[in-house]
Amino acid sequence: MSQVQGYYDPRFESVRELFAQQQADPQARGSALCVTVGGDTVLDLWQGVMDKDNSRVWEQDTLVNVFSCTKPLGAVALLQQVEAGRIGLDDPVAQVWPEFAQAGKEQITLRQLLSHRAGLSAISAPVAPEALFDWQAMTDAVAAQAPWWTPGELHGYAPLTYAWLIGEPLRRLSGQMPGDYLREQVCGPLDMDFHVGVAEEDLARIAHVSRLRNQHGDEYARALFTAMGDPQGLAWKAFGNPSSLQNSTNKPAWQQAQILAANGTGNARSLARFWQVMAHGGRLGGAYLLDPELVNLMRQEHSAGMDKTLQCPTRFGLGVMLEQQWQGGSFGMGDNAFGHPGAGGALGFADPDAQVGLGYVTNTMGPYVLTDPRAGELSRAVYRCLRELD
Repeated sequence: MSQVQGYYDPRFESVRELFAQQQADPQARGSALCVTVGGDTVLDLWQGVMDKDNSRVWEQDTLVNVFSCTKPLGAVALLQQVEAGRIGLDDPVAQVWPEFAQAGKEQITLRQLLSHRAGLSAISAPVAPEALFDWQAMTDAVAAQAPWWTPGELHGYAPLTYAWLIGEPLRRLSGQMPGDYLREQVCGPLDMDFHVGVAEEDLARIAHVSRLRNQHGDEYARALFTAMGDPQGLAWKAFGNPSSLQNSTNKPAWQQAQILAANGTGNARSLARFWQVMAHGGRLGGAYLLDPELVNLMRQEHSAGMDKTLQCPTRFGLGVMLEQQWQGGSFGMGDNAFGHPGAGGALGFADPDAQVGLGYVTNTMGPYVLTDPRAGELSRAVYRCLRELD
């Protein structure tokens, strides 16, 4: 295994040491960590290998699928349409997507979609595996879906359907496919090496993702996996329909699709850069993402309590998870932190009080529902260093 590469501020040496220790796990393959404080990068580290044969060293520009860490970028893109006056948060989505106004969804608002309150966490009818990569097929399936509960009354995370629930309104409002819009309006202006739909020339930079073996997660992970045993239940449908969601991660069809909920491909540095700007209210220096009032609105609690999909307590703002009240859901910093984990270990978030932006990625997927312990340990170590500096 390779040694830790990259830059670190000596005041955060204990975090670098912890990052290196994590690589001693026999199942560890590759990972990267980047942390910004204020306007400065204090850690930008990477280690390990990127391929399934353990022969290619993880490089400075290695990319990896970060799964649901993609969701806040899509939310910001849609909120940019709100800022531009093209749609209001409490407008019916059917106003810009008329086909959506069926099966009891006529009054569902943009705010309800962004905060997982629309009752559209899964598609109940079987969807063909190849439809996952067919934009029209998936938007048709989402438009036809009846809510699983009365919209606005409960909340349940939408792991996959979120891609089209926010992606199709974004497409109609902006005139661009979501990945193209993100490249031009979010990632490009921030100089982020992050892609929703990877170009052919960049495919070779993507790390191969595998799963950790013989790990069973915490009580909430076990509850979710038990719920996923019911093929007619919400959890199974949310994560297993279409079935190709479970086995496409390392395939070019997945890497090159534009699935705004789950197939963002980037690195720790790009996540940290996004959250650095968000930690400063959506603008930092010459970088501008969103009006600070909308960023504050994103951070306000819109959903809280037991999650109908994830089988654990969750708190959401608009397109972001908020600090949870249990360790496995915590970002590991202050009470006002907000961001998003990705399936299997990736994490990106901001702590506006500490002015921190953090990104962590790995190509070995753990079985945890929210914050992976590896990312959580690193975050808490960063926070300890910050408190020592005060």
